[in-house]
Amino acid sequence: MDAFSPTPPAWTETATHVVNFACPRCGASSREASQVWLNRRSPVYGADLERKWQEFYQCSCECAWWAWSTDRPPTSQGETPSTPHPDSPDFDP
Repeated sequence: MDAFSPTPPAWTETATHVVNFACPRCGASSREASQVWLNRRSPVYGADLERKWQEFYQCSCECAWWAWSTDRPPTSQGETPSTPHPDSPDFDP
């Protein structure tokens, strides 16, 4: 599966919007997802004009969920991940 495909996979149709950036069923993190798809066709700009994307995840428990790229929690080093443009060489979902 191509995370950058312009066509969303069927499993995204039932995805639930979450705010805590984890599977709503089992609590697994986005890094534990079995599949990932990024909605690059509909960027949204926040009040601070920062671009954000929908990130869809299918967990190993078969639950599908999505969150905004700007909702990703800080890394273990305390940094808040930025959201580079998906076509940028620095983009790493």
